Parts: sequence; C-alpha cells; structure tokens
Amino acid sequence: MDFSSFLLMRHEIILLVITLLLLVAEIFIPQQKKGSIVHLAIFLFGIHTVLGFLGNVEGALFGGMFRNTPMIHFFKNVLNVGVLILLLQSADWLQEKMVKQHKGTEFFILLFSSLLGMYFMISAGDFLMFYLGLELSTLPVAALAAYETSKRISSEAGIKLILSAALASGVSLFGISMLYATSGSIYFNDIAEMITANNLTILGMILFFTGLSFKISLVPFHFWTADVYEGAPISVTSFLSVISKGAAVFILMILLFTVFKPLMHVWENMVYVIALMTMFIGNLFASRQKNMKRFLAYSSVAQAGFILLGIINGEHLGFATVIYFVLVYIFSNLAAFGVVQAISLKTGKENMDDYEGLYRTNPKLSLVMMLALFSLAGIPPVAGFFGKFFLFTAAASKGYYLLVFLAVVNVTISLYYYLLVIRAMFLRKNENAIPFFTNKLYMRLGLVLTVLGIITLGLYSPLYDYIFELSKNLM
Repeated sequence: MDFSSFLLMRHEIILLVITLLLLVAEIFIPQQKKGSIVHLAIFLFGIHTVLGFLGNVEGALFGGMFRNTPMIHFFKNVLNVGVLILLLQSADWLQEKMVKQHKGTEFFILLFSSLLGMYFMISAGDFLMFYLGLELSTLPVAALAAYETSKRISSEAGIKLILSAALASGVSLFGISMLYATSGSIYFNDIAEMITANNLTILGMILFFTGLSFKISLVPFHFWTADVYEGAPISVTSFLSVISKGAAVFILMILLFTVFKPLMHVWENMVYVIALMTMFIGNLFASRQKNMKRFLAYSSVAQAGFILLGIINGEHLGFATVIYFVLVYIFSNLAAFGVVQAISLKTGKENMDDYEGLYRTNPKLSLVMMLALFSLAGIPPVAGFFGKFFLFTAAASKGYYLLVFLAVVNVTISLYYYLLVIRAMFLRKNENAIPFFTNKLYMRLGLVLTVLGIITLGLYSPLYDYIFELSKNLM
C-alpha cells in the first residue's frame, strides 16, 4: 500500500490505529488510573476529526471495492463530528459508572469498531464490501445496547437489536443474491449498466431496501426501535438515532440514485407509501409517550419519514437536501439526548413528567432542550426549519404536492408533542422539581457544540451550496 492508498483510506487507518492504542492503554494503565483512558480517547478522536478536514483524495482501491469521493469524504467528517459530540456527552457517564465496573475502554473499542464499519459501508463499491461494513457496524452496537449488564432492560435491548439486525441482514443478503443472479456481478457500476426491470431484479431490490429499512427505522420495520432505545444506555441510543441511521441513509441514497436509477418508477412508489406511513405512525405514537427515550425514539422514526421526501426526488437536489437535513438532525437530536443524559445521570429521571418546572431550576438545560425540539419540529429560524423546507422543495420539484401537504400536516402534529415537553419545562410547576445541578466540562462542551451547530446551520446557507456541488458527482 503506497502513500496515495493511505490517503484514500485515511479515516479507516487512523481510526483503527486509535482503537489499537486504546487497547494497549487498557493493558498497561493501572486500574486506579483507568479514568484517564476517557480523556485519551476523546483527545485522539478529536485529532482524528480535525485531520479529516485537511485535504481530500479521490480514487478507488481493491479493484473498485473501496471508493473515496468528495461527498463520501465529507460525510465521513459529518459522522466524525457527531461521534465527537457524543463522546463528550458520554464522558461523565463513563467515568462515574462504567470505569468503576471495568468497562470504560470496551465502550470506545466497540463504538469505534462500529464507526469503522460505517466507513467501509459508505465507501463500498460493491455489495461484498457493503455487507462486510454493514455487519461490522451492527454487531458492536448490539453489544453496546446490552452494555449496562446490571439492568435487565439493557440486556433485553441487546437481544432485540441483535435478532432484528440478524433478520434484516439475512433479508438484505437474500436480495443481494438475487441482484447477482440477474446481473452476474456484485460491483455497483456493473449492475447499474446491466440492470433491467424484470421480476427477480425488482424483488431483489425490494428485499435489499427492506434490510436497510430496519436500520433506518422505517415503518413497518420500526418495531424494535422504541424498546431498544429505552433499554440501551443513552449514549448508545444517541449513536443509533443519529450516526447509525445517517450512515444507512447515505448508502441507501447512493444505491437508489445510481445502481437502482433505472428502477426508479418502481421504488419511488414504494418510498411514497413508506414515507407517509413512517411520518404518521412515528408522530402519532410519539404523542403518546411519557418516557423521554421512547419519545425521542418515535420522533426519530417520524424524522426518517421526512428524509424520504428528499430521497423520492431521485436526483442530486434530493441527495443534497437529505445530507443537509441529516447534518441538522445530528446536532438537533444530540442536543436533546444530551439534556436527557445530563438529567438522567444526575437524578435517574427519564420521564416527561419529571421535567415539570425544569426551567426554574435549570434554565440553561431547558433552553438547550427547547432549541433542539424547535429544530426537530422545523420552527424558524433554527436549522431544522431550513432542513425540512429543502426536503419539501425537493419533493415538490417532482410534483409530489399531496405528499408535501401531508408532510406539513405531520409537522403540525410533531409540533404538538414537542410542545408538550416545552410546556412541562416552562409552564408547569412541580414541588419536587429536578434540583439545580452543574454539568462537568465535557458535557457542557458537547451541549455548546450542538447549540452552535443548530444556530449556525440555520444562518449559514453557503454550507448547503457546498453540499449541493458535491452531490453532483455521486460515483
């Protein structure tokens, strides 16, 4: 492997080196100083995140199995930023609970292994690399979902996730085998040139789409989401909600817009129906939830439905709007989960009713949560408004006016249940309100970064223009 190959796989190699360094640190650092591994991991990953923005090399390796384009490189950096914020928000939980249980380093190794799988998945040039990346990104997260072994609900979450992932993986693999049978190749470029709208190819595409729909939590493949989100540690729930979902959406879009482009007349109808079901069911079920993790779980299901508005566009305009929305969604959802994690760590409370009177005792956390929920709801002028506006524009440009209208109806529904949390924090009084507390440096820094992201992305439009230019060259 020469230096140019190293640059093409820079994200993967550096992350692998960081993982190995943490493994060595776990061996040689004495138990009474194991808490320093948390600082070391955040520092090394912070360097990795910064290096990702320095330059870009375009090309392919291993006969086209691994590809790197400006858009792929950019999206890896987006994932890195999201994971860095997640690590900052998780630091206190790891130091106060997991390190004492001798499980601090393992969290980083599993998390980075999953992220490494996502790198390979979104850089895949054929279905073999894609499948290897998919499995590597999924299996460590199942272990992370069951990470709090002292809690039965966490073990249950791990079991549900691994069973759902195994089913989704098998369905996807079956679909891939059908595509190979009809095209004689597993390379994306070859399949795109030879694909035809015969029944076996269409069935293979549908099965493949179904497998990825589990990972994105699209209806009717969302049943695992609320239970796993509730049972898993909040840090893992955040990872599943934004990082894992974002990577799956990215590779799904690439394949639909390139490999399955000749079958657009088939999959656009499928996406249309699933988008409507996902938005309505996600929003209606979210309005009934009292546990904040289940609440945000169904909220994330509904947001996946909105993402399909950009995918149904089928062109680089839709691709750019989805990437921009995913970036906004990462900051917004991590802000909401960050507040939930901060409160849960200090008080153990995770129900919506527990947030009554929060503004009177913890005004800063309340404002962060309000900003995050306004962004998720699409209230101007925060970033979420522009994210949804661009998605609506992408769908409307293809004539899907009824779909856009129903999406606006769903925005109204979502605003109702987001305001339930805001009402509890700002308008309700509670004699036993959550007492005032201060967060440590890492958590404060993580929340500040999410707030800056939400505000900046709402005001800085050139970033969308940059993403739009990158999206013109997908493969």
